[in-house]
Amino acid sequence: MVNENALTVSLEEFGLSQYEARAYVTLISKGRISASELAYYSELPRTKVYPVLLKLESKKLAMISKSKPIMCTAIAPEDAFDEIVHEQINKVNAMNSLVTELKKASEESKKSRGAEEKRYFHLNANNVLDQLRTMIQGSKSSIHIMADQWGLGLLAECREQLISVLRRNLEIKIVIPSTQICSETFKLMPNGVKIRVSDIIQNCFIFDESELMLIDSDNGKGATFSSTDILSSNQVKIFTQVWKNAIMTDSLADMPKHEAQEIYRIVKTMNDSGLGHVLNSILVSGKEEIDFVRLLEQNGVHLLAKHFEEVVEMIDSSLQITCAGHASFDENSQSVTVESKLNSGHSLPWAAILEEYLKIRGNKTRMVYQSHSKGEKVHIKIS
Repeated sequence: MVNENALTVSLEEFGLSQYEARAYVTLISKGRISASELAYYSELPRTKVYPVLLKLESKKLAMISKSKPIMCTAIAPEDAFDEIVHEQINKVNAMNSLVTELKKASEESKKSRGAEEKRYFHLNANNVLDQLRTMIQGSKSSIHIMADQWGLGLLAECREQLISVLRRNLEIKIVIPSTQICSETFKLMPNGVKIRVSDIIQNCFIFDESELMLIDSDNGKGATFSSTDILSSNQVKIFTQVWKNAIMTDSLADMPKHEAQEIYRIVKTMNDSGLGHVLNSILVSGKEEIDFVRLLEQNGVHLLAKHFEEVVEMIDSSLQITCAGHASFDENSQSVTVESKLNSGHSLPWAAILEEYLKIRGNKTRMVYQSHSKGEKVHIKIS
């Protein structure tokens, strides 16, 4: 059965309040109902129902009738969230456009002869590595990096400098593309370096949130900018946003490359498409169960070709990445435990994947959800 609590938590990540999320999920499940029925099914205080409906209507998530009693209906998920999804896409495009414009401004400033020209220094390909080592060694508080394959290769040659600044307790964060997860250069990064994965990548090195180095992987040339340049402050903001949305890699570090990238595909698919898949299944197919296994199959993750123990290990790694959780199988009791340190339904989609896998394999299951102050657990009993 669809877990409405999990849907509510996921909708809150779209910017809805808890009451708004509960009301919308109830409208999706029940169809056209009265305001009083909405209060009853969604367990909202009666005094809050009408303000919540007005907010849903203003966000184009619901329609309210003018008649009495007041009737309300949910806007279909594909229509309701299309604007939100496009808004996020536009934000990313705006970030990329900003970088392009700032690079153009940098090139134009090369022609000037005033103070603007002294704010940056060109580096030929032969000097980039030495300058990078110098800037790493001279850092005082933090090093934040977005690097493609070329940039990660340069960092691998700066391993000694990275180890040196880590001993001074500097914060080193690196964002890499998914193609570099568990690559040879990835594994050369010292312990203590925090690495995440994103699709938004350039060779940008930010030192102490002020000094900036950009490197062109096509020709190996680079340029450094001081804290007085607007490009530095904007890149700090861009990095902060990219890092926040990027996927952690801590639990993948010791895996073979192909396994780590498969885990990444699972997490990315669930993050990008999980909620939309659930809402679409409810509205269009009317199924009581959400076929996450098929969704993953469509995105290149073939769980049914794997043994159950392998699937549990994959879900365990995914939980570690998404909510500091774990999954384990007890052979004696024939049960699976899925747990999360967050108690807001974060473990439920992953438990649903395991339960669906077991059912497809012909097993009967019984799921029990437990929530407490330190997190939550889902027990799946296999019979």
